[in-house]
Amino acid sequence: TWSASSEQPRLGQAGAVTTSPRPDARSRPVPRQLLPDTAETDGDGSLLIGGCRVVDLAEEFGTPLFVYDEAHLRARCQEAIAAFDGKVAYASKAFLCRAMAKLAYEEGMSIDVATGGEYGIARAAGVPAASLVFHGNNKSGVELNMALRDGVGRVVVDSFDELDRIEALVADGAPAPRVLIRVNPGIEVHTLDEVATGVPDSKFGFPLAAGDAERALARAGGSGAMELVGTHIHIGSQVFSAANFADALATLGPTVRGWGLDEFVVGGGLGVPYVTGEEAPTITQWAAGIRRACDELGITAAVSAEPGRSIAAAAGITVYRVGTIKEIEGVRTYVAVDGGMLDNPRPVLYGSGYETFLPRSVAAERPRTITLVGKHCESGDKLVVDGAGPDDLMVGDVIATPVTGAYGQSMGSNYNKVLRPPVVFVADGDARLVVRRETLEDLLATDVG
Repeated sequence: TWSASSEQPRLGQAGAVTTSPRPDARSRPVPRQLLPDTAETDGDGSLLIGGCRVVDLAEEFGTPLFVYDEAHLRARCQEAIAAFDGKVAYASKAFLCRAMAKLAYEEGMSIDVATGGEYGIARAAGVPAASLVFHGNNKSGVELNMALRDGVGRVVVDSFDELDRIEALVADGAPAPRVLIRVNPGIEVHTLDEVATGVPDSKFGFPLAAGDAERALARAGGSGAMELVGTHIHIGSQVFSAANFADALATLGPTVRGWGLDEFVVGGGLGVPYVTGEEAPTITQWAAGIRRACDELGITAAVSAEPGRSIAAAAGITVYRVGTIKEIEGVRTYVAVDGGMLDNPRPVLYGSGYETFLPRSVAAERPRTITLVGKHCESGDKLVVDGAGPDDLMVGDVIATPVTGAYGQSMGSNYNKVLRPPVVFVADGDARLVVRRETLEDLLATDVG
């Protein structure tokens, strides 16, 4: 067994990733490093997070249920703040609710928002507009006008059309914003095509090779409708290799040095381990690699970043109830739960892998091969394909998937009109509901017939 004090393995070399576990590794207990920081077992082997028994949380709040370790979230925010000397924004697209926005702000982070909805939730949480960084490849005039008139901290400009909109709004009386120009460095990275954002063929940013980045910088720098304060890049998500970030910095280095602006944002995208055998750099290791590369390139601007997944992913688990076990002899064992692609679309979108375990016996061996599926009318509604489970798995069991704190709840939907799950934060033996479960009345609220 293991406890909250168990040492979590770290990489010797930042950026390396291992995906070839020993043949029997998947049948072993779920790896400790995939669980939240405060995870421990009680006397009967049941999982506790934040001092709360997960099976008890399932009884109290129902399933499906997102459970977040508040101490884990705060620790990763603090690590990011320290790694980047306080100049860091939380990428809220990974996971956002009022409680999360408030937590990140309390820990000293500004918040990266990409839509009027994310902006509105952060503001409702009490985050000042000056502590928000407004992203997005197609910001509307309404969104920009709201942000500018509130005094938003930064606008990351993504297109010439956006420059037009900002100039028109300022001419109409809106305050001139501080802006960064998002540059597309045009490099290939080792990640999925769907989450690679710095490649030559991308909807994001001003292409460097085509000369658009220089033209955008020149226009913003010469415009009286905005204050150009820096440059921004983001090469993609779930990137394990620090070398990819160094390549992007090397490509952009001459531009950053040449303009001599005060700020340089390297975006986010740091990968996290999801399954047995994967490892990734810590936020601290990642930041050290970026700083080293910037120093070598003579970049003197204040370097900041926008981590999201690496803050929230491992802080959360999703808890389900097993409703059906279907054995198809010689083919597969399907274990159907009361959630599915509505609460975690990553497997169907990206083929993402996850682990499975029973919170009632988290340190148990998992020799049984199962495929965890949801309740949607969709053959692709698979959460974990050929995963691992204990031999005594049965209908009615509470089953969980770890490392679901990022891009599960935030990307969720109401497909088949299934109600979206609640979110609970746990800390020091206390569980607090921060997002309630949806109701049928919620579904009907916007359906005006």
